[in-house]
Amino acid sequence: MMERMREGVSSLWVKIILSLIIFSFVFAGVGSYLANSNQPVAAKIDGEEISQRQFEEAYQNERNRMQSQLGDYFSTLMGDPGYVQQFRRSVLDRLVNDALIEQRANTLGLRISDDQVKKAIRAMPEFQRDGQFDNDVYTSVLRRSRFTPDQFAEYMRTNMLRQQLLTAIQGSDFALKNELAQLQQLEQQQREVRSLTLNLETFKKNVEISEEDSQAYYQQHALEFTRPEQVKVSYIELSGNSLKNTMAVSEDELKTYYQDNLVKFSKPEQRHVRHILIQGDDAEAKSKADAILAELKGGADFAAVAQAKSDDTFSAKQGGELDWFERGVMDPAFEEAAFGLKNNGDVSDVVKSSFGYHIIQLEGVKAPTAKPFADVREDLLADLRDQKAAEAFYQQQTKLAETAFEMPDSLDDAAKAVNAKVQKTNFFALNNAQGVLATPAVVQALNTPEVREDGLNSEVIELGPEHVIVVRVDEARSDQLLPFEEVSGQVHEQLAQQRGEAAAEKQADEILAALRQGDINILEQQDLSFSEPQTLNRRGSDPVLTQKAFALAKPEDGKTVYGVTHDQQGNVVIIALDKVTEPEVEPAKSNGPMAEQLAQMNAQQDVMALLDVLRADAKVTYPVLDATAQ
Repeated sequence: MMERMREGVSSLWVKIILSLIIFSFVFAGVGSYLANSNQPVAAKIDGEEISQRQFEEAYQNERNRMQSQLGDYFSTLMGDPGYVQQFRRSVLDRLVNDALIEQRANTLGLRISDDQVKKAIRAMPEFQRDGQFDNDVYTSVLRRSRFTPDQFAEYMRTNMLRQQLLTAIQGSDFALKNELAQLQQLEQQQREVRSLTLNLETFKKNVEISEEDSQAYYQQHALEFTRPEQVKVSYIELSGNSLKNTMAVSEDELKTYYQDNLVKFSKPEQRHVRHILIQGDDAEAKSKADAILAELKGGADFAAVAQAKSDDTFSAKQGGELDWFERGVMDPAFEEAAFGLKNNGDVSDVVKSSFGYHIIQLEGVKAPTAKPFADVREDLLADLRDQKAAEAFYQQQTKLAETAFEMPDSLDDAAKAVNAKVQKTNFFALNNAQGVLATPAVVQALNTPEVREDGLNSEVIELGPEHVIVVRVDEARSDQLLPFEEVSGQVHEQLAQQRGEAAAEKQADEILAALRQGDINILEQQDLSFSEPQTLNRRGSDPVLTQKAFALAKPEDGKTVYGVTHDQQGNVVIIALDKVTEPEVEPAKSNGPMAEQLAQMNAQQDVMALLDVLRADAKVTYPVLDATAQ
């Protein structure tokens, strides 16, 4: 198990996770990951704190992700205060789970070495140019995301530590043959069903609703017809991205930049060496290495000695030969000695590294090569535009901050100062804000007394790297029960829906009761009939019908089993299950897709079980949610 944990960090799963990390920090910035001790606390886990800012930014990132996936449907969901509260809780739960997993990994003594972190960072495509790690790209991305290299390395170490534990748990699961056979039978099972649909619209049309009924429903469900507190907002948004294509760059500037940054567009020097390794750091190992060096100086063939005496068994088979490498890849002491050799065939003195004692022979040198100016012109142009846009953006940001502060009663002067447009909204509720206005920092600013009550401009609010906004409230209105006349149509529709559903369900219950007693005449009496039989598998085109059909008990002695459900339009659907066909399955391979799927299911259950235990053993509190509930 522990071996799995140590190996887990290099697994495909971890590489996938790490490929996502870069995007989250680029768009969210360092504030998402580095807690500020002055921030209010959102959650505590055995004394460890998750700040309010960490929580709000994680919440906003998840909200944006869900909005992009579900669109208007998610906007509708977020209009329900109960759903918003549940959604916020789920985000905070995930942050707490991350903290619990990290604590458990530390308790088990798991560690991520500096070398593992370094390799993971160098492997990230976001830090590469032409397939190779580029330190300038790396430092540029970190700087724009407000990370220092040490902060990002520590952040990577923490995430890799969590994944090391999770990968070990997931990698320890397997599927038994009888489990695979049962799962395969269930997966391939088929069910023959008939359906009868009671159309909701028909029942709604037959519902009689008086004025008194509507008035009573309106009074009893007043909250449903209450308009929440709303605001009209003006704002100025500045983005560095919008400035890039407006930046003029001359040919002379490009050529100067090319010469000043030639190393950036060059392949570094590479070395090809052989080596002999003697493992250990004691006097005996050193003495053995010294003896081998003396043998080589006496004329012995390096490759033959490496093959016979090197403790690096893999390279020893090739006479100690290693692949070409550049600086920054090998152990520092080994690298320094290898790049210190002058001519092919030169042999180093004994070199001590973290692996033991080495003797190195130089086999070849590839000099650094620079790409022609024409080949990298577009890269040069993009870099210079980025730099100029960043400078212009920060100048504009300063002007915006100064003018919005000095002229706090309007955004017009600030807009003129930065040549921007004041954007305006209609009335909206803050819990249903859209786009940049939904950012937690913006919502918080709109709720401050200075902005909401005094009508002043907000401070400059940072939305992301080179992306800021200033907001003001033009008009606010309190919550209000809308007049009955204004919502009467909505009241009538909701009441008709409610009563129509009740009538349809009542008829369905009567039909089901009769059918289960063997009375099929009720269908003729009500001029109803089932559809023609259809055979369903678990991937049926109608998910609602399929889910209900496979949830019904198997028919016994040829007797049809009946059930009821609602389709996606709200219609009541009666289902008749006539027959279940069990497949004849061949034994599943223990390493096939089905086995992998079952192992993943088991692994998910194991992770959830671990989290249940960790939560039970830890003291977890949610101050931010407790305060909201009060």
